[in-house]
Amino acid sequence: MSVLVGEALEGTVMELIINAGESKSCAMEALRAAKAGRWDEVDNHMTSSAAAAKRAHDVQTQLIGLDEGEGKVPVNLIMVHAQDHIMTAMLAKELIVELIDIHRMLLKNSN
Repeated sequence: MSVLVGEALEGTVMELIINAGESKSCAMEALRAAKAGRWDEVDNHMTSSAAAAKRAHDVQTQLIGLDEGEGKVPVNLIMVHAQDHIMTAMLAKELIVELIDIHRMLLKNSN
């Protein structure tokens, strides 16, 4: 494996940011659909969220593998920003799953 540098590294980091952002956006769309009781949409959005999260995680895993724990991949502000995006997306997705469950219970109990 070769270490990514310059534009290749920037492109890889942007891929991480884009996929993490897509994961969070899809999860938020799922929450909006849950609030409206559109359960088919909820499931579709959460499936899309999970797929984007996997892509982001795969990129993150690639970067970790390239680094080999030896500082081979430079850590700069954009890399830190990308890590913020993936962690925020993961947390948002976990919380949104719980909120969707609450919406399902409330709808079930109101009938």
